[in-house]
Amino acid sequence: MAVLDTGIGNHPDFDNRIIDFADFVNGRLGSYDDSGHGTHVAGCIGGSGYASKGRFCGIAPTCRLCVGKVLDLNGEGSIESMYRGLLWVLHNRIRYQIRVLNISVGIGTSSDKERMAELIGLLDAVWEQGIVVVCAAGNNGPEEDTISPLGSSRNVITVGCHEGGFFGSRQDLCENYSGRGSADMLYRKPDLVAPGTDVISCNVKWQNAFRGGFRNAYIKKSGTSMATPIVSGAAALFLQKYPYSNNGQVKRKMIYTAKDMGDSWSKQGWGMLDIGKLCGSVSS
Repeated sequence: MAVLDTGIGNHPDFDNRIIDFADFVNGRLGSYDDSGHGTHVAGCIGGSGYASKGRFCGIAPTCRLCVGKVLDLNGEGSIESMYRGLLWVLHNRIRYQIRVLNISVGIGTSSDKERMAELIGLLDAVWEQGIVVVCAAGNNGPEEDTISPLGSSRNVITVGCHEGGFFGSRQDLCENYSGRGSADMLYRKPDLVAPGTDVISCNVKWQNAFRGGFRNAYIKKSGTSMATPIVSGAAALFLQKYPYSNNGQVKRKMIYTAKDMGDSWSKQGWGMLDIGKLCGSVSS
């Protein structure tokens, strides 16, 4: 699993599974996360739940993690840092057997249209090398045509938020600001939705507790950034069960087993991720 984000902290839930780290923002050596966003995202994907005795674990808790820091402490980045991060993933895909790339990054519009087009082209190249690329829809909804530029690629699996009624009529739900596709698009975006409100995952500011244990090991965060690693983790589980599947099969299986939530295509895409149905059987 490759993750391009704000980095990753030394959290007990990651055991010894952080197998590589690269910093495209500050050029530092050694893994770190000065924001906390990337640590939370990585925990959603592959946290073991060790600090909670198994209560709060990620979707794929045994996966190995290759993490590239492309965002700063404020969660902001540039086209250049993302471009270098994608090149790094391509360069290391065979060495680390990278099968899935998670990008919980909602890049906004850029005045440099040509460079943005090159970035999306590189993202497509990562997909063409067989990696399942999962991107956040972004948090600029609910108006139409607010999908993050990276999530607008036809190839990648773009993830929006949907809570499925779990929180009732709360107004601050992620699904209410999740990026939306457009009715004029020739294909559905987002592709899928997953929960993204009050997701509990690894806190980079955890502490050792007196007499053993851990304090503040987990924290709640909301956004399409949290929904995206749920789908990435599901892709990892699918590939663990069916290792000879390609990324096209993963995407098709995900969308064909998704649960229709009864919302518009521009909000829910094909529907809610259903991990049980996804991993039940494989088809070409």
